[in-house]
Amino acid sequence: MSRESGTERRPVGRRVVLVGAVGVLLGAGGCTSAPHRRARRGAAVGTPSASASRTAPSSPAAALPRTTLWRPTSAEIDPEVKLRAVQLIEAIGAWPAGKGGTAAAKARVAALRLPTGPVDQAGPLLPDADAAVLQVVDAQYGGILADSSSVLVVCRQWTRRGGRVAAGGTTVDVRLVRTRSGWTVTALTPAHPGAAVAPPSAAVRRVLADTDIALPPAAEADLRSGRVHDSVLNAMLRLAETYRMDVSVVRSGHPLNVFGTNRPSDHPRGRAFDVWRIDGRAVVDPATPRTLVERFMRDAAAAGSYNVGGPIQLSGGATPGQFFSDNTHHDHVHIGFLS
Repeated sequence: MSRESGTERRPVGRRVVLVGAVGVLLGAGGCTSAPHRRARRGAAVGTPSASASRTAPSSPAAALPRTTLWRPTSAEIDPEVKLRAVQLIEAIGAWPAGKGGTAAAKARVAALRLPTGPVDQAGPLLPDADAAVLQVVDAQYGGILADSSSVLVVCRQWTRRGGRVAAGGTTVDVRLVRTRSGWTVTALTPAHPGAAVAPPSAAVRRVLADTDIALPPAAEADLRSGRVHDSVLNAMLRLAETYRMDVSVVRSGHPLNVFGTNRPSDHPRGRAFDVWRIDGRAVVDPATPRTLVERFMRDAAAAGSYNVGGPIQLSGGATPGQFFSDNTHHDHVHIGFLS
């Protein structure tokens, strides 16, 4: 079985220092790291975003929520590549009244001096609506090499049609290449989770009910589709006994192959999930205690994962190569399973 790590080298070129921290609408910052808690909580303890992590039903209210721009920090492997990917998604997925549709989206993208062709691949980012706002939850590397990259832009979107506001969102695999003038977008692949299975399995219901597991829209839809293995669900529940965790990607929205290789990824087969925030602390943040990330990675292995990747190269492991680290996993923890 192939690992999620690929043959990578640190991208060439300067690191770009950008102003502004990661902006997440639903309680992104200001949380402190929590120690190990008791084996199982009676009353749910979650981050401010956890209770709002499920896709909300339609609301009769006509007001769209306020959102913030997501911006990378200098702690990234290459802040510019994430900035360009996120700017494109923000430009496509949000518009004022009367500015919907592909042509208007292309005008917004052109104003960023980005290619407009990928707008035709935006799919669920351009629903039929009078107005829309979009909040990027996280931007995660799907892969990063010296001259090419995949950035997985995890987002929530609210649309207004007539007098009703509906909540949704998706995850988009944004592909970029480095040119003489910097990174530019070449293609978009939005998530396609599949139709929901009714009723969901008992394990899915338990994960959805656990307020210490924050799921973005595409990841939640993956679980509801019934195409995620129980090994993933059981590991989520086990880790949630000790940690509050924000999941970025489960099955859809992830590259089919480990980036830069021809080896199939475990994600599209429903046998992996990624976590970008642990106990309210972003994995990519240098202020996040390395001991917290290391403990989480080791506990993920103890929960049955054969393939745990993150920003730290850990020693040991039940099997050779159980732990790995590379540039792609600088900003999240990957947890994969054989079945």
